[in-house]
Amino acid sequence: MIRHYLSKQGAASQLLEQAPLLGYLSNGGVPSLYINPTKTFQTLEGFGGAFTESAATTWKKLPLAQQQEVLRAYFDPVQGHGYTFCRVHMNSCDFSLGNYAHVETAGDVDLHSFSIDRDRVALLPMIQAAQQVAGRTLQLLVSPWSPPAWMKSNGQMNSGGHLLAQYRAAWARCFVEFIRAYEAEGVPVWGVSVQNEPEAVQTWDSCIYTAEEERDFVRDHLGPTLAAAGLGHVRIVIWDHNRDRMVERADRVLSDPQAAQFIWGTGFHWYVEDHFEHVQMLHDAWPDKHLLFTEGCQEGGPHTGEWAVGERYARSIINDLNRWTVGWIDWNLLLDDTGGPNHVGNLCSAPILADPQSGSLDYQSSYYYLGHFSRFVRPGAKRILCAATREALECCGFLNTDGSIAVVVCNRSDTTIAFDLHWCGQDYATELPPHAIATYVQAAQLT
Repeated sequence: MIRHYLSKQGAASQLLEQAPLLGYLSNGGVPSLYINPTKTFQTLEGFGGAFTESAATTWKKLPLAQQQEVLRAYFDPVQGHGYTFCRVHMNSCDFSLGNYAHVETAGDVDLHSFSIDRDRVALLPMIQAAQQVAGRTLQLLVSPWSPPAWMKSNGQMNSGGHLLAQYRAAWARCFVEFIRAYEAEGVPVWGVSVQNEPEAVQTWDSCIYTAEEERDFVRDHLGPTLAAAGLGHVRIVIWDHNRDRMVERADRVLSDPQAAQFIWGTGFHWYVEDHFEHVQMLHDAWPDKHLLFTEGCQEGGPHTGEWAVGERYARSIINDLNRWTVGWIDWNLLLDDTGGPNHVGNLCSAPILADPQSGSLDYQSSYYYLGHFSRFVRPGAKRILCAATREALECCGFLNTDGSIAVVVCNRSDTTIAFDLHWCGQDYATELPPHAIATYVQAAQLT
C-alpha cells in the first residue's frame, strides 16, 4: 500500500492525504514512473528557510497564538514541515530594518565593540523558539551581506565595494566572534558562507569578491582563523550566488588545494536562468564537495495567492536534488502582507504572509509545495533512482533512514496525467491533476 498526499490549484485545502494506492497488474499504454531504492546517491542534509530581522520582527508583532502557529507550521516534526536546516544573516541584509554591523566602531580591529545585542531583540528569540518546537538544534548557515562599512573600499554597507586587504584578518575574526556569541545563546552554527552574492552591486547591503579574493580570504584568513579558534568543524560554503556562474567561480576557487581543504561546498541561488546543468557539472568536476541551495524566493512583491510561485519552488527543488544538491533553504520564513519590511523597498514573497493589523496568517502555494518535500523526505535520506517517461511528470525519490520511501511528483501542465507507478516490483495506478503536486510514501517493510 502506498500513502498519497496531494495539493492542487483551486482546492480549498492542500497537503491532504488521499485514498491509498493498491497494487494491480499494469496493462501498459500510459506513462510510467519507475523507482529503484537499491540505487542510492547523495545524502540529504535537510530543508528550511531563513531567519531574517524582517521575518523575526514580523513574527514578534503577532499575537502569541499566531507566533506559535508559525513555528509549528515550519518546525514541528509531526504536524508541520519539520524544518531542520536554516540560514541567518551576519550584520544587516536587505530584509533588515536598516543597515547595522556587529562592530560599529571604526578601526576596532581587536573587536572590542563586537555585539549581537540587536539580534537579541527579535532574531535570536525566534530561532530559540523554533528550536524548542523542533525539539532539536537547527543546522544554521550564517551568511554576511556586507562587512562593516569601515572595512570596505566604498565606506558604506550598501552598493558593493570590496573588503579592504588590511581588514581581512579582522573580518575573519568577526566570524569567530559571531559563532561564539550565538553558541552562548544556545544556537550553534553549522556553517558559514563567505559572502552573499559576491558579484552583485546592490542598492542594499552588498560586497564584491572576485574569485581570487574569495579564494585568498578562505585560504589565508577564514579557514585558518576558524581552525585556530577550535571551530574547524564549521563548514565553509563559497559562492552563495546564482547558478549561471557557479561552475567558473567554484572551479577557480577549488583549484587551489590550500583553499579547497577548508571548503565544504558551493551554495547557489535561482535569480537568473535555471542552469540546472551547472549543478550537475559542478558535482561531476568536484564530487568530493557538496552542493547547497541557499536562497530563493519570488521577487517583486508578495504575490498573494499565485499558484505559479509554488510550482517554481517544486521545479527548482526537484531539479536541484536530482543533480546532487544536499539541502534546500528558502528565503524569508515570514513577511508582512506587503512583502516586507525591507529597508530599500526590495519586497518579495514568503510562504507565510502576516497581516500586521489583524495578526492573521496567509499560507501561500510555496508553503504547501515545500511541505511535499520537507514533511516526507527527512534529514539523512538518500536519493534513489527515480525516472518518469513523461517530461511533464517531474519527480524525485528518497529512501529515509527509517526505511520508508518518499517520491514527489509535480505536474505543471494544463492536463491531468494518468500514469503507472512501478514501485519495488509492484505496479500502482494513479493520476495527477493539472497544476498539482503529490507525495507518495511507503512505510518501511517489516522483516
